[in-house]
Amino acid sequence: MSAEEFNGIWLPLAGRFYRVAYYILESQEDAEDAVQDLFARLWKLRSTLGGIKNPVAFGITSIRNICLDKIRSRSSSRTVSPAPESFTSLPDPDADIDRLIVDKENMGMIRSCMARLPSMQRKVLEMRVFENIPYPEIARRTGLSEVNVRVKLSNARKNLKRMIEHEDD
Repeated sequence: MSAEEFNGIWLPLAGRFYRVAYYILESQEDAEDAVQDLFARLWKLRSTLGGIKNPVAFGITSIRNICLDKIRSRSSSRTVSPAPESFTSLPDPDADIDRLIVDKENMGMIRSCMARLPSMQRKVLEMRVFENIPYPEIARRTGLSEVNVRVKLSNARKNLKRMIEHEDD
């Protein structure tokens, strides 16, 4: 894939990837770092990216994984005490499998929580976060005012966050 093709396909999706990262990380700086990491990885893989049929889905899945890795590294760096110098550990070959299982469980939990949102909140959340639809277009499609769309989106995020925290307990 040439630089022009890469720029034409992937760079226009940067805003969408940023919004997903910001939604997960809740920090502008961390979201920007995650998107930068994503584009660095994509650039390294550019020779194989031509076979990807849905760049949006591939990119969103990749940015989600990068964000989850950042969250895990943050939480593990706070809770793990340093190992004694005499202790050496070997890499765990099952770590990738474990991460995949945890990711799948997390996505299942998020999907089940989203399914429990009121239908309009779920619809507005999906349109804004996953489809990158602007507020005026969401308002037009749903028949709500733009202010109402923003309120529904805010409430959906709060409810989803509360449900996810409750699932973790």
